[in-house]
Amino acid sequence: MFHLLLAIIYLSFISLGLPDPLLGAAWPTMYQQFDVPVSYMGIISMIISLGTIVSSLQSDRLTRKLGTGKVTAISVAMTAVALLGFSVSNSFWMLCLWAIPYGLGAGSVDASLNNYVALHYASRHMSWLHCMWGVGTAISPYILSYALTGGGTWNTGYRYVSILQFGLTLILFLSLPLWKGRNEAVMTEDEILADVDTSGESKALSLREIIAIPGAKQIMVTFFCYCALESTAGLWASSYLVLHHGIDENTAASFASLFYIGITVGRGVSGFITMKLKDSQMIHLGQAIILAGVAALLLPFGNFLALAGLIIVGLGCAPVYPCIIHSTPFLFGADKSQAIIGVQMASAYTGTCLMPPLF
Repeated sequence: MFHLLLAIIYLSFISLGLPDPLLGAAWPTMYQQFDVPVSYMGIISMIISLGTIVSSLQSDRLTRKLGTGKVTAISVAMTAVALLGFSVSNSFWMLCLWAIPYGLGAGSVDASLNNYVALHYASRHMSWLHCMWGVGTAISPYILSYALTGGGTWNTGYRYVSILQFGLTLILFLSLPLWKGRNEAVMTEDEILADVDTSGESKALSLREIIAIPGAKQIMVTFFCYCALESTAGLWASSYLVLHHGIDENTAASFASLFYIGITVGRGVSGFITMKLKDSQMIHLGQAIILAGVAALLLPFGNFLALAGLIIVGLGCAPVYPCIIHSTPFLFGADKSQAIIGVQMASAYTGTCLMPPLF
């Protein structure tokens, strides 16, 4: 049962990544069909982000009431319905409408699953699960490409991903009994934590109460800054390499994609390193690698060093996000971890939403 539930959680993290790159990959075709400016993708992205922030902030309340299994199943179902809605949309306002359940479905499941893994599994699984998110983000553009090269349209690609999400929804609902058996297969330093029942009876914390917890504001700022760095690097890396270093567009584009590959591969590798190092040590190691990568990008020592610096930044980003989340129950207590992870996710999406345009 332990391994079956873990496999389902791994599938769930892949499903979290599947929808993320679809809009950006399909938009060059979509905006022409809907006869809207290319910049209108920002409107849809903003609606999705706002929905994600709202549902992340409600994750503590929802998880205590429904439990992680039901929150995950319902959230993936909402995402599947939203993707199907995208696939049948024939106007821009319909995309905006379907973006609402799209965002609402993404936030709670992200926070709830992360908290469950932080409470019940070792740090290596958190890193590998976030690696699986990267696998999901890598798969869906190929699904879209398969649909387009096969004579279909962007609608077909969205429909394929929606079908995968509906299949996972069915698996999640069938697996609900597995979530009821509490998993005791944790932890080293985390053994000092109380094993709190998140299915129901303790009171959910308000946003004001969460912010008042010592260290909460600092962790919110940390997530805001980390995700601002990650999203800004991902969106603007190619343009920076072309405009500042004079690198040709094709080379810059390929290395910009290697930034995300660096994160994904780095999380796979860091899962093994966490067997030797604590979460705090992994976070400090990641920060040091990020600093080295940024220095390589900024120093005027040639294009090769700048290109390598981008990959190094990705490798440095790899352990930071999952290790901070995994350390949350240890830092704040298991009874507060769901609430804290909810505001972490909200802060992360706020940074992702606000900072790249300012850059």
